[in-house]
Formats: sequence, structure tokens, C-alpha cells
Amino acid sequence: MTGPRLRLLLVEDDPALGPLIEEVLAEVYDVVRKIDGRDGLIAGLDGDFDVIVLDRRLPSLDGIGVVEALRRGRVTAPVLMLTALGTVVDRVEGLDSGADDYLVKPFEFDELLARLRALTRSFTGAGALLDVGTWSFSPDDRVLSSPYDGRVVLTEREAALLGVLAAEPNRTFSREHLLRVVFPDGDQLGTVDTYVHYLRKKTEKDVVLTVRNQGYRLGTL
Repeated sequence: MTGPRLRLLLVEDDPALGPLIEEVLAEVYDVVRKIDGRDGLIAGLDGDFDVIVLDRRLPSLDGIGVVEALRRGRVTAPVLMLTALGTVVDRVEGLDSGADDYLVKPFEFDELLARLRALTRSFTGAGALLDVGTWSFSPDDRVLSSPYDGRVVLTEREAALLGVLAAEPNRTFSREHLLRVVFPDGDQLGTVDTYVHYLRKKTEKDVVLTVRNQGYRLGTL
């Protein structure tokens, strides 16, 4: 027996791509589509959506502005941003605005659907939970849940980093150790600092504590 279909807000103004994305997503989700940034923001603030997909370049209010306003309005639904802007700076700006994932055009629909499944996986049930202060963290679903502030969906690497820290909350991990176990693909030490910044940006500054001359440990939130 399948559960109820999730509600998805699509904000995409492209007259050719927008209807095509809507048609594909409607096979899985209950889709509401808007073609204007301000209309998308109003719908996002007023509607109870499980996930939001929006273009970065939109008329009247761009995607960055939409996401920032949604987060200020305490909308916690995961947001996937679509864009033709694919530089590292663009990606960081999109994620820092409050988006949970970032997909560069052109893309394959199979990848879009897979990313949406990852973002919404918490609705299908969670595995073991780890305590992060007053928050609870589901590593399987990459979701942090607060009794006061809703839920935050982490990226794969953000979740991996938090999972290592939360598994041993009283241990301080060196940056070298975290780089080795979380980022094994030749990343630099600064990558650890960058993802600590991402975690703090998405939650609270105390989610990860800096231990001077030693590294990082789990915070208290």
C-alpha cells in the first residue's frame, strides 16, 4: 500500500521546459506550478508543500530571493534549485541562501527525480536517530529535526560530517581525521571548514564547536 502523494511546488518560467518538468513530476507528486518569483513565494508561504523546485532566474524575484524569503518565513520544506549557473560561487550562493540542493541545467530527469527522492526520504520513515542537543538527526534520511524550528535536509557530505561528530559527541576530531573519513577524494583541509560553515548556516552556529588547535566536536544546539 502506498502513502499519500507528496505536494511539490514548481517555480519555473521557461515556456518550453516548465510544462515538461511539470508533466514528469506529476507522475509522482501533486504539483503546483508558478511562473513568477513573487507568485512562487506567495504560494510557498501559504501552501503546505513537502518539497520545492525552483529556477534561479525568475521574473520579479529571483530564486535566491525566493529561498531567503521562504526561510525567513520559517518554511522548512526542502528546496532544490535549478539553474544554468554552474560555477562553484553560484552553487555556494544558492546553498547559502537556504536551498538544500542545486541542479545545473541541462539535466536528466532521472537525476532530478533521484535528488527529490533523497530530499523527501524522511517522509517514508526514518532509521536510527542521533541526538544533537535538542535536535534529532537521522543519518539515513540526512534530516535534522528540531522540536521548535522544523526540519533541515542536509547534503550527503554535510550529513556524513555531522554523523561522524554525533556518533562520538564527547570526542574532538582533528581536521585531518575528518578530511580522511568524510572527504576521501583528495580534498583540501579547507573543505572541512567549508562544510562546518554549511552546517552552521543551515542550523545554528553552535551545532559544531571549534576546539582551538585541536579541531571540531559536536555542539549543543
